[in-house]
Amino acid sequence: MNKKELTLISRIEEELDELGTIVTRIGKAWKSASQRKDDLYLDSVALNLHGFYSCLERIFELIAKNIDGSLPQGENWHQELLKQMMIEIKQVRPPVISKTLYSSLNDYRGFRHVVRNVYTFNISYKKLKPLVDDLADVYESIRLHIYDFMNVIKSAGE
Repeated sequence: MNKKELTLISRIEEELDELGTIVTRIGKAWKSASQRKDDLYLDSVALNLHGFYSCLERIFELIAKNIDGSLPQGENWHQELLKQMMIEIKQVRPPVISKTLYSSLNDYRGFRHVVRNVYTFNISYKKLKPLVDDLADVYESIRLHIYDFMNVIKSAGE
């Protein structure tokens, strides 16, 4: 493997470590919000869910820039980047994520957009619950997909 590939893998691994920290923080804040019925903990959950998708998007940007050689542009670039990760780029790379995972991640992407455009006190327990309930499965799935993808990079570089 060359330095560029090693650097990319190291950066992705660092982001995955950060992602794990974010997932843990969401779990703690959700538990506190549920036990204490304090909306400020819901704010923490919302902000960390925002961070969860932002961290994934940084991974996807690294892949798009360093492997694909193409980062989407324009108004809908966030949505296009997620779609780009779902497709195979012939002679370049396999899909990074499955269609099923794409659908789940699109919900988190959409929620991040909401967090960026409304005050957190307008975000309800009801809106957060499905995202938090699915988070462990989505996190495990993304980890498996990303590690499988990195193994493809590693084997291609040997």
